[in-house]
Amino acid sequence: MATIALLAGGFTWTLLEYLLHRFVFHERRLGVALSREHLEHHAKVDWFAPMVRKLLLAAVVLPTLTALAVPLVGWGSGCAYVSGVVGGWLAYEALHRAIHVWAPRSAYGRYIWRHHLYHHFGDPRRNHGVSSPVWDVVFFTHMRVTTVTVPARAARKLPWLLDGDVIPAHLAGTYVLRA
Repeated sequence: MATIALLAGGFTWTLLEYLLHRFVFHERRLGVALSREHLEHHAKVDWFAPMVRKLLLAAVVLPTLTALAVPLVGWGSGCAYVSGVVGGWLAYEALHRAIHVWAPRSAYGRYIWRHHLYHHFGDPRRNHGVSSPVWDVVFFTHMRVTTVTVPARAARKLPWLLDGDVIPAHLAGTYVLRA
């Protein structure tokens, strides 16, 4: 049961990620403070919210999830569930930073990099899921992307995207520079 709860928590994280990204960070449903930091990341693709802010958000979200999960499924499975959410969150943080710092190294990487960078440079109303496109498909915000047009000023902030001032040949069909 604990293994299922752990996996359910990881899956729940993907939904939380989507809901937070779309409704809190972009649509400002809970005010502008969290949105302001997220929009700063959109303006400066190499800027990430300080860890202390993320920990403050975790200090609200995780006890709330624990308070909901433990009475429903018991202490062991409830803690496993919340651990799955934390694991998903940590995986998301690592993946999101990787997208902005390193070149993709797998077919999934190439797909999810395009998916996320289209959100940044194509249409911020689309592709809210960073670690998974599942909820974008469910909520009709998914955009299938083959090519991402990146502003030159932003491309310089993605260290893996340029070789000097040009996109390297192995990425040229996927990414295009815009002046």
